[in-house]
Amino acid sequence: MDIDEAITRTQDRLAEEGGTMADLLGHLRNRISGVLIGDREWQRVLECARRLPITMAALPFGFELPLHERRPEADFGVSLASGTRAGAWFEKLARGDESNETARAVVRLFRDMESEGSPLREIVGRKLMLEYDIGSARGNGHAQPGIFLRPGERPIVGGDQLHDVGTVVDALVSCVGWEMSDAQRKSLEMVYRAQPVDTRMDSFGVFPSRSRAIRLAVMGFGSQQEICSFLQDSGWPGRISAVESVIARFRERANIVRSGANIDVEENGVGPALGLTLIVKQRYTKDARYWLDGLTDWDPFLDALGHEDLVVADKLRALAGWVSKPSMLFGKTGRYVLLRGIHHIKLVISGNRLRKAKAYVFMVLSGEVPG
Repeated sequence: MDIDEAITRTQDRLAEEGGTMADLLGHLRNRISGVLIGDREWQRVLECARRLPITMAALPFGFELPLHERRPEADFGVSLASGTRAGAWFEKLARGDESNETARAVVRLFRDMESEGSPLREIVGRKLMLEYDIGSARGNGHAQPGIFLRPGERPIVGGDQLHDVGTVVDALVSCVGWEMSDAQRKSLEMVYRAQPVDTRMDSFGVFPSRSRAIRLAVMGFGSQQEICSFLQDSGWPGRISAVESVIARFRERANIVRSGANIDVEENGVGPALGLTLIVKQRYTKDARYWLDGLTDWDPFLDALGHEDLVVADKLRALAGWVSKPSMLFGKTGRYVLLRGIHHIKLVISGNRLRKAKAYVFMVLSGEVPG
């Protein structure tokens, strides 16, 4: 059985278990430390999850955890794909509520993906991700989520794929009703031209409730010199020495095999904030075990992170327990396998110093349980 068929069957079973993601999350509370997500903050997550179908749990979902904040808050992220039960739920919502901008944006992307000979589908497939600002929203819990696309079908590497970059960005911008200025397009081109040939554009994102910036994640830098040269050539306005200092500290404490940069292409150029991702385990999107971590893979990096004064020690200890062996859940329709792990940790540099550390953790359910 291929992965798409397994996801379809899992969604079919989940549809019999409940109506919304909140129905599922209610059964998972005892697996999530109150140090990472407090009870009051958990209620805000559930409020968001009540607006999402339970069938989304067949694709990865999870939390953005600010390790630099003492408050046990979190943002919530989900995945969905056209042609699935979860996708149909958003299409029905868009038809029934024309004021729901998120549903309308999702459906616009679906139509772009499903059109005959769709260039977008050839690059990103049928999947997209939504990131809901909950903890970070501070009172604006109904803000539109960030929308992300990943070139999983035809990876965008450095070189001659500027047209593919434009295809993905144009789809994202148009789905939320934006238009890019000539200056923004020029900055986007400059960033891509600066991208080394052995790196890939891992994801593209927009945040409709924030500024009109395009979030780019470029992954696969093999050395400190390579990522710093990219930042300089792309027009990033920060101080390169600040990046070199952070990378050097972590290289002394852990074996960093690759690194990545998250930058914002704003209306007037590249923004000043930089998300730095230091990778201790190389991941490949097409690998069947992409979502599986060894139980100790993250230990060296978490140990290195513990030396940073801005990181809350209690949260770091709780995060270390997030990665676990696949476990069983029992529902009305039988057994499910629950996978969970750390996808990545992002270090945010702004004002020429390390300001934030965020862990992105995931869960995913499969109803295809070996006998």
